Amino acid sequence: MEPLKVFINGTWKQSHSNTYLEVLNPANQECLAQVPVGPETAKDVSAAVEAAQNAYLQWKKVPVMKRVQCLYHLKQLLETHKEAIAISITNECGKTKDESLGELQRAIENVEVACGTPMLISGDIIEDIASGIDEMMIRQPLGVTAFITPFNFPAMIVFWFLPYAIATGNACIVKPSEKAPKTMNLLFELIQQLDIPDGLIGLVHGGKESVDALIQHPQIKAVSFVGSTNVARYIYSECGKYGKRVQAQGGAKNPIIVLPDAELDLTAKIVADSVYGCAGQRCLAASVVIRVGDEKNTVKEALVETVKSKIVGYGLNEGVSMGPVISKESKQRITGLIQQGTEEGASVLLDGRNITVPQYEGGNFIGPTILENVPVDRSLIKTEIFGPVMSLISMPTIEEAIAFINNGAYGNMACLFTSNGAHARAFRNEAQAGNIGINIGVAAPMAQFPFSGWKDSFFGDLHGQGRHAIEFFTQTKVVIERWPNEWSRKF
Repeated sequence: MEPLKVFINGTWKQSHSNTYLEVLNPANQECLAQVPVGPETAKDVSAAVEAAQNAYLQWKKVPVMKRVQCLYHLKQLLETHKEAIAISITNECGKTKDESLGELQRAIENVEVACGTPMLISGDIIEDIASGIDEMMIRQPLGVTAFITPFNFPAMIVFWFLPYAIATGNACIVKPSEKAPKTMNLLFELIQQLDIPDGLIGLVHGGKESVDALIQHPQIKAVSFVGSTNVARYIYSECGKYGKRVQAQGGAKNPIIVLPDAELDLTAKIVADSVYGCAGQRCLAASVVIRVGDEKNTVKEALVETVKSKIVGYGLNEGVSMGPVISKESKQRITGLIQQGTEEGASVLLDGRNITVPQYEGGNFIGPTILENVPVDRSLIKTEIFGPVMSLISMPTIEEAIAFINNGAYGNMACLFTSNGAHARAFRNEAQAGNIGINIGVAAPMAQFPFSGWKDSFFGDLHGQGRHAIEFFTQTKVVIERWPNEWSRKF
């Protein structure tokens, strides 16, 4: 099997590295590709950045109305090849085909929003700020930017950044996760067809060595990252040392509060989809469900019955509603955390550890799991599981539930299910999370809004998507001009 190539200066090339990892289909362990890793990948980064810098010097002079024309073409290409990309996503990271198609749709929506950059990038002009003096603020591109993307959304995350960076006049280098890099190569076969300077968008592979090479390169001006909190904190810190602009999305422990007045059946379905969608491997997956009030709150029974109907299997098979986790190591870690939860005092309402999927016995499958009464002062309630595990706890009041949320280390998402407008308003204002859902299980912002995050879920100031992305990939310049009338009369 030929190793995955890198895309540098508009050309597919073999990596400088001779060390490779196998990319395995998590449902059946089929080897999909070999991805280059190791210290030599830093040479790929250096070559890609040099080509990107040269392309940037041309691209920044192209009018913004002309720059966005390539995004219209990119949108068309993504829509035309949607089926093939979705199949690649499912084979590489395990999610169902419907989930893969949904991921790709979110990517396309970001391309659509970035097509509005001519309006979004406009500055401010005030004439006669003082007698005969005009003042204006304009936005200019940064230069070469870098995107380090995760395995769980191998097609979507890069589009939180790439279309906005290109539209605002920057060049970029993409480094996908070594666990799921093949889909990015497929996307670059489409990017190769765009009418842009060679080298403007580059692709490199690798692990930490590639990441460090991007951070340390003097011509990389900004770094965008999505992944675990530990790595996000590392990248944020390292970028600070090297003077880079940075946005680093980290992990989460997303809570959902269910009040007794919530519409029971609909709530159970939405919550279950939130917890178990993408096998729990998404940064907006619900993890802790807090039922508030007395025993009349029967959401537990409704959740158990709803979750039992989930069909686990290979994501391309008909009727499957949940696929495998990404790797055997992830499966081992998740099952170990379930065991830890029982040792800390939780009871198991549904146990997915010993599930077997016929014809896919070697797959990394974990069935939907529900742990009840996980002690709130123990480590499991604070740990991002990143798998199909729900922790169901109870609290007497909504005030205590909100306090529990606000005391947590993470702040990616928090949701409330209720029919009480006053409770919803209080929750919206008081819950300390960047993405808030009211009767919504996955509060994923549309592309025109920033993908927010607070506390240990985000390091930086400006998030991906929408106006935040426009601001992140540009720097402001204030110009003050005086043109006295007597000067103009000389000509």
